[in-house]
Amino acid sequence: MFRGATPIALDGKGRLAIPTKYRDMLMQRCEGRLVLTLDPSSCLLLYPFPEWEPIERKLNALPSFDPLARRMQRLLVGSATDLDMDNAGRILLPALLRERAHLEREVVLIGQGNKFEIWNEAAWQAQCDAVTELPAQLDEAMRRGEAPDGLKGFSL
Repeated sequence: MFRGATPIALDGKGRLAIPTKYRDMLMQRCEGRLVLTLDPSSCLLLYPFPEWEPIERKLNALPSFDPLARRMQRLLVGSATDLDMDNAGRILLPALLRERAHLEREVVLIGQGNKFEIWNEAAWQAQCDAVTELPAQLDEAMRRGEAPDGLKGFSL
């Protein structure tokens, strides 16, 4: 289970050092084999390989004549890259994906249960700043009957 936010500095080659607390878990779960892909929110998604496989199967099973499904396939499967952690627990983020996600030296690794998100530090801060708008957005979605079923009746 991956959770929490960890600020990380990419090295000059674009490598990200996986935090020590996750390295052993990733070695046990997937022998350090990971998949990195773009997210529509302008961040990168980092999956242990076994977590990615069922997602990729579902994406590839979407109807190829549906324009929205094809866009999702192109984005997520088309940009997916296999990565291996090196002996120092680092992964090399491909330059094209770093560029698409606007990643520079300072990034934030966000645990999301079965995967990580990798954000540009300033973009992540903007996400955090925007959270104050969430209650009003949820209220409005509820009023319009557009709230996702999973959020109806959800409480902390």
